Amino acid sequence: MRVLGIDPGTGILGFGVVDFVAGKPPKMIDGGVISTPPHTPIAERLKEIYDGLAEIIATTKPDVMAIEKLFFARNITTAISVAEARGVVILVAAQNDLPIHEYTPLQIKQTLTGYGRAEKNQVQEMVKIHLNLKTIPKPDDAADALATAITHDLMTTEKM
Repeated sequence: MRVLGIDPGTGILGFGVVDFVAGKPPKMIDGGVISTPPHTPIAERLKEIYDGLAEIIATTKPDVMAIEKLFFARNITTAISVAEARGVVILVAAQNDLPIHEYTPLQIKQTLTGYGRAEKNQVQEMVKIHLNLKTIPKPDDAADALATAITHDLMTTEKM
């Protein structure tokens, strides 16, 4: 199963593509970010996210998309823009017939580290270990997206 993990954001949207094959270690296929310039009209930023994500899907051909849920935001303006980016992500997934699964930050931390209040660096270290990487993926948004993909695999494997 190939999972496209997403850490949504308007300025920086993290993505990570991971292959999970029974009996084999997970393999990172791609990871990175889609960045949009600040002070650009929101419609242009959302279109950049749409186009970039559509290209990633066309290139990597994932079987499923795992998205980090917007759980809490201190800044309402940030929350709204992240929600708009999530809407674009969900639209692109639906247009490509990708099943969508959503996970809260708490679920991701709990699944990867065993502790729901784990620090960001602990989650990133577990991403490195799970994917057998030499270094923690950068930037942080890409590591978070990979963590979301790994969470999907671990949570769906546990249910079987």
